Amino acid sequence: MILVTGGAGFIGANFVLDWLAQSDETVINLDKLTYAGNLENLATLTGVAQHIFVQGDIGDSALVAALLAKHQPRAVINFAAESHVDRSIHGPEDFIQTNVVGTFRFLEAVRAYWNGLAAEAKAGFRLLHVSTDEVYGSLAKEDAAFSETHQYEPNSPYSASKAASDHLVRAWHHTYGLPVLTTNCSNNYGPFHFPEKLIPLMIVNALAGKPLPVYGDGQQIRDWLYVKDHCSAIRRVLEAGVLGETYNVGGWNEKPNLDIVHTVCRLLDELQPRADGKPYQEQITYVTDRPGHDRRYAIDASKIERELGWKPAETFETGIRKTVQWYLQHQDWVSHVQSGAYRDWVEKNYDGRAA
Repeated sequence: MILVTGGAGFIGANFVLDWLAQSDETVINLDKLTYAGNLENLATLTGVAQHIFVQGDIGDSALVAALLAKHQPRAVINFAAESHVDRSIHGPEDFIQTNVVGTFRFLEAVRAYWNGLAAEAKAGFRLLHVSTDEVYGSLAKEDAAFSETHQYEPNSPYSASKAASDHLVRAWHHTYGLPVLTTNCSNNYGPFHFPEKLIPLMIVNALAGKPLPVYGDGQQIRDWLYVKDHCSAIRRVLEAGVLGETYNVGGWNEKPNLDIVHTVCRLLDELQPRADGKPYQEQITYVTDRPGHDRRYAIDASKIERELGWKPAETFETGIRKTVQWYLQHQDWVSHVQSGAYRDWVEKNYDGRAA
C-alpha cells in the first residue's frame, strides 16, 4: 500500500481517485482538512476498502509514526502543503508551520520508519515530495524556461516556504540516505480546484454574475498543466525516477492570465450563455496587482520526457474545455465548498482593490 498526504485537496484527491481507478493497491490518505481539503472530493470512494482516510497533520509526528508502523506502506507521496500565494501574503505563519516545520517533522517520522524496515523493503521504499515551479522565482519574457538546475529565487512567503521544504527533502537524502524523489510542477487546473484560484474563480464568478477580477494588466504568464496529466507524471516518477533527482512537470502551455480569462468566457458563452445574451467578457474588471507578483513562470519538462518517457496527454484547449464542463456539471460541489470562511477570504483579498 501507499501513504498519500494532502489527499483530500485538489491535486491530492485527483491523484487518489486516479490511482484507485487504475490499481487495487490500498491508499492511506492523511489530510488535515483545512479550508482546501474536502472529503466531498472523495465521495465516489465511499465504501471502497482500498481507501483508508485519516484526518491529521503531517506535523503530528506521533500520528505519522503510528500510521507508518501500522500500515507499512512501500511509498509515501507528500502533497500536504499550504499552497496559495495570496493567503501567504495575508498570513505567512501558517505556511512556515505547515511547509517548513511540518515537512521537517514528517521527514523525521518517515526516516525513522525507513530505518526500521527489513533490507528488501528498505531498498524498495520511496518518498515522493510534490513541489512547485514558484520556488524558481520569476522569468522575463526572453528567458529560458525553468530547468531542474535553475537557481531557487522564491518571491512570496508561499514559494519561500516550499523552497525550504524542497531543501529539507534534498538534505535528508544526502545526509541520511532517505530515498526521495521531488517533482516541481507548473500551474495545475482541472476538477476539484478550490475556487480561490484563477480558473475556477473565473468560472464561478461568471456564472454568479459577479466581476471577474484580473490582477494588474493580466499579462502575467504561466504554464498550465491539466491535473490528471500531473497525476500521471507523479505515478511515472514514483515508478522509475532516479533517487535524489528532481523532475519538472509542465504542460508546455505558456499563456497570459488575461488570455485564460478570455478562453473561459468564450467557453461559457458556448456552453452556458448568459440569460441576457451578452458575453461573459463584459464582467472582466482589473484590480490592483498582488504584491511581488511574479511576471512569468515557465517549465522545461524535457527531462521527464527524455528520461522517463512522460509527456502530457492534454493540450490546453482540450483540458480547459473538460474543466469548464466539469464545473458546469458539478455546481452543487461549488456551492458546498463556498462556505462562510471562503466568502470571508474572497472579501478580504479583493475588497478595496482599486479598479
